[in-house]
Amino acid sequence: MDLTASGARVVTATRRSGLAPASTVLAGSVISMVGLTWDVQWHDDVGPDTFFTLPHLFLYSGSAIVGLASLAVVLLTTAADRAGRPVDARVGGRAIGVFGRTFAAPIGYLVSGVGAALFLLYGLWDQWWHGLYGFDAVIDSPPHIGLLLSVTISIIGTTMVFAAAREHRWGRLGVFGSLAVLIAFSAVTALALQQVNADPVEATSVGSTLLSVLLVFAGAGFLRRPGGAVATAAILAVIQGVFWWFSPWAARWYADLVGLPVRDYVSGVPDMPALMPMALLPVAALVEGYLLVARRRGWQLGRVSVLAGGLAGLLIGLCLPVQRNWVYAGSAAPLSAVLATGLAAGVVGLLGGFAGWRFGGMLRLLGGSADA
Repeated sequence: MDLTASGARVVTATRRSGLAPASTVLAGSVISMVGLTWDVQWHDDVGPDTFFTLPHLFLYSGSAIVGLASLAVVLLTTAADRAGRPVDARVGGRAIGVFGRTFAAPIGYLVSGVGAALFLLYGLWDQWWHGLYGFDAVIDSPPHIGLLLSVTISIIGTTMVFAAAREHRWGRLGVFGSLAVLIAFSAVTALALQQVNADPVEATSVGSTLLSVLLVFAGAGFLRRPGGAVATAAILAVIQGVFWWFSPWAARWYADLVGLPVRDYVSGVPDMPALMPMALLPVAALVEGYLLVARRRGWQLGRVSVLAGGLAGLLIGLCLPVQRNWVYAGSAAPLSAVLATGLAAGVVGLLGGFAGWRFGGMLRLLGGSADA
């Protein structure tokens, strides 16, 4: 009885030991996402801003939470390693040496911590930018793109943290949630492609399609059974729905709080949610059906993922120009832009399906054998 009870306590401790820090880094990423959608809406509805605003506070505090939580796990893991205690690889992934063996850092927390540190450096650049120009007039400024890429690295690390615990339900759900947050961030990061002149192809739509397909297929490749792609897209749909209400409300509430007027020509469109592909959930369901047929017929899923990615990219690429024209102008998109963007997105979708499926397999390796 004693042995059984002792074993039960060990299993329970192992099951819960990684949940708190993993949830903390994910919460930090979500807080940063709230700050981002708020800041994007502020730029459109109110105008330029200074460095010290409430949306910026959310952005930076979220990254600080990720960094501090990652640092705490690294220090605790280092202390356990030096004391000769076993380090559970299911808490953030296998611990690797940093600066020789000065630190023993779980790979997931190492990546999320590096992203948070880079965010701090780009934040200093953003502060200098504000000091030089006084305000930000656009979202896709150089320091902003660096900040977004830094947050992306942190969320990749968060995904790895949850993937290391894939034998638990919370680990799998955390992976899908982290991938959805990545898709949400990527919709804004793709705005960097606005400088690419490829008329009639909408470069931002093609870039957003590539990242969306890649991350949805990462969810499918991680789970390796029906549900991974749909779960990722469904969580994104929830994020999109919540932010559709929150973004305009937050911008107007903060403008009233600080005594600034809202622009006369405000469209009322929630900017960041409007960038996210609305067709992603039905496309993900179609991908799941295609993969299910492939499984039943014994086809090699790695090869099937390439064709499925191309199909997903084509459909999303055809829908995004229509979505943006309908949301912003209430009119039909030019047929040439729809077809050209769809074809270009279909081509990059091939790459997205190929890479996403394999990234999903890499995430599985963090939790043990990829075939387990």
